Order: sequence, then structure tokens, then C-alpha cells
Amino acid sequence: EFYGDYIAVNPHVFSLNLLGCCQGRSWDPAQLSRTTQGLTALLLSLKKCPMIRYQLSSESAKRLAECVKQVITKEYELFDFRRTEVPPLLLILDRSDDAITPLLNQWTYQAMVHELLGINNNRIDLSRVPGISKDLREVVLSAENDEFYANNMYLNFAEIGSNIKNLMEDFQRRKPKEQQKLESIADMKAFVENYPQFKKMSGTVSKHVTVVGELSRLVGEQNLLEVSEVEQELACQNDHSSALQNVRRLLQNPKVTEFDAARLVMLYALHYERHSSNSLPGLITDLKNRGVSEKYRKLVSAVVEYGGKRVRGSDLFSPKDAVAITKQFLKGLKGVENVYTQHQPLLHETLDQLIKGKLKDSQYPYLGPNTLRDRPQDIIVFIIGGATYEEALTVYNLNRTNPGVRIVLGGTTIHNTKSFLEEVTASGFRGRTTESSQVTPRSSSRR
Repeated sequence: EFYGDYIAVNPHVFSLNLLGCCQGRSWDPAQLSRTTQGLTALLLSLKKCPMIRYQLSSESAKRLAECVKQVITKEYELFDFRRTEVPPLLLILDRSDDAITPLLNQWTYQAMVHELLGINNNRIDLSRVPGISKDLREVVLSAENDEFYANNMYLNFAEIGSNIKNLMEDFQRRKPKEQQKLESIADMKAFVENYPQFKKMSGTVSKHVTVVGELSRLVGEQNLLEVSEVEQELACQNDHSSALQNVRRLLQNPKVTEFDAARLVMLYALHYERHSSNSLPGLITDLKNRGVSEKYRKLVSAVVEYGGKRVRGSDLFSPKDAVAITKQFLKGLKGVENVYTQHQPLLHETLDQLIKGKLKDSQYPYLGPNTLRDRPQDIIVFIIGGATYEEALTVYNLNRTNPGVRIVLGGTTIHNTKSFLEEVTASGFRGRTTESSQVTPRSSSRR
């Protein structure tokens, strides 16, 4: 038997393609059963019988952990694999613990393509691209059979452009008659159209020229460099007055789309939810005056209901211990290598602690009486409510820098901002209308 009841997205990432798995904080029963099947199919196909840990602050994580454990117990003969010295570990998390990551613009290739164009089972719809040729209306991006994509999917956007340029210059060197300047993306597009043999020789590259060209057009048209810089400030810094000033400034900029305007206010609302000078009502009014639709204005409070402070089991914004605080201080002194990619998903810290054997049992308990004595080596981490390509990049880097540790990341789906907001709405968080959207401070008791 082959157990393939899930979608393999990258070599270390899988998805179940399920949107809206919960109703409020509880599972939709049909989705719970489907997720249990998908997750157990993954364990069987990887031949893993894991110990299970889950996020204590999430009822859904505990419920899924119990359902998977039930199947393992019931089908114990199927799960009777050769024992390894250190048993594998399944860690079940909840998206609502980090609603920041799926709200950010991305700058590494795969994540950026999904954010701006949308990847659907490795396919991208380019039919809306101005002047697109018939054969490029839908393209496939798969690391398995596209060498350029496999080598570039985790690189920053700026590097992709220069890698394409190098390939073209290499072609020109071999065909000295065909010299042409390649200063811009437009030059590269013209080059591909003019030299059919280059197209033949590297069909995949001409596809990437089109994709990168479209990303580059959207970045300029929607002012994304500036938007992204402020998003990163909202996610990583703690300077309220600077953040507020920058959000207000961008809300006045006609190039910023209503989608990005709402996204900035959502990030502000999540970060400064309990701040004494919280100015959310004013920002909501700014959105309204700008003509941002009520759908997006309501989503601001819906996102806070979904992933606000009252719900989170972890501290998303301030570093916990002295080491982390020192690190953040030094980072501030050194300046950030790249202002657009300073954010690290919460998952990075969680997995880093797990690999070092320091992840607190009080926040991520084991299901059942047994616990791991050694540091885990085989880790499967699953996010209820969807993972992101930024988290896929985090896992890729952790696998690379921790020899002997193998991490696989899965989620009910793989989100970009648009699908994440659909997830929030589908889970029944509708938000309040603008007039009553002043967030009233609640007592900080856990639900």
C-alpha cells in the first residue's frame, strides 16, 4: 500500500489543501477527520511512529493530537516500524499563535510568488499579466523538474534577477553574434523573445523571466518596498510612535493598494493591541476615509479576535530571556543585513528550543506519560490553520544548519495573506463594523 493522502509541496513541506478547518476555536468535525487521515498517512509513508507534543493554549491542537494517537493505537500493526534510538516527534501547533507571519509581504522567490501571484498545487496563473503570450498563461513551478527554480526558490528577489542575467550572458558568450545589453528585466524579456534557440535551450528560464518581470512590475506599481519596510518595523521593532507615523504616512499614499493599507493596520492592531497610546480607531477612520471597503475594515478586528493577545500561548513580540534581549540589542547596533527580511517566524524560536531540548513541557506538553530523554532528531511539525512559505524557508535553514536533525513541516494548507484572511473569515471571525471597532482592553485571563 502507498499512503499518499497529502500534497508534497517541497522536499520538506506538505499540505492537506484544507481551508477553514475550525469553527471558532473548535474543529469542524469533517475537517478534523480529514486532517487526522492526512497526518496519519504522512506518518505511515515516512514510516514514523512518533511521540506527540502539542501547543497547550490550543484546544484544537490537543484534539488533533488525541485523534492521531487513537489511530496509531488502533492500527498498531501498521505502525510497527523498526525502533530508532531516539523516537520521532510530532509537534502540533496552531496558526493563531502567530498571525503576524502570514500577513507579511515576502522577498524570497517561492514565498514572493505565492504572496503576489498565488501558487496552487505548483501552478501559477499568469493570464492577467499585460501582454502575456499564450504558452505562458499558466506555468508550473516545481523544484523537482526545474533546476533554476530548485536553486533559486529560497534566494532573495534581487539575487534571482542577477542569476537570470548570468544565464543569458553565458548564452551570449557562446554565441558571440548575439550580443545585446541586459540592463533591465525588460531587456531580458526582449532577449528571450528575440532568440528562439535560447528559449529552446532553457525553456524554464524564459518562464522565470516572465514571472520575475511580473513580480517586479507589481513591486513598483504597488510601492511594495516601502510597504514592506513598515511591515517589518511593525513585526520586529517596538517603537510605537515611529510605527504609527509610518502607517499613517503610507495610508495617505495613493499607490498603496487597499489590501496593503488594511494589512498594515492589521499588523499595527496585533502588535500594539494593549499599548497605552493605541490609535487603532483613528487608523480605521483613515481606512474609511481612504475608501477601503468595509470587508477589509472589519477584517482588522477579526484578525485580532483570531490571533490577539488573549488567544496566544506565547509571547510574540518581546524577547523572553536575557540572551534574546542581548541578541536583539546587538542586532540593533549592527543594523539589519536586509531591512525587508528581518522578521523570523515564531516557529523558528519554537523549533530552535525543541532541537536544543529546551522547549517547555508546560507550554508544549507530551500526550501520554512518556517523554523524550534525548534531543529529538526526526521532527514533524504540523500547523493547524495553515503554514507559510516563510516558515518553509525557516525549516529549510534549520535542516541545513543542524546536521543530524530532520524537520518536515506541514499545514492544513499553505497560506499567503489573501488565503489567511479567508481562513480567519471561514473560521467564523467576522470582526466588528468600523464604528464599534475600538478594542476594549480585556482582563488577561486565559480563555
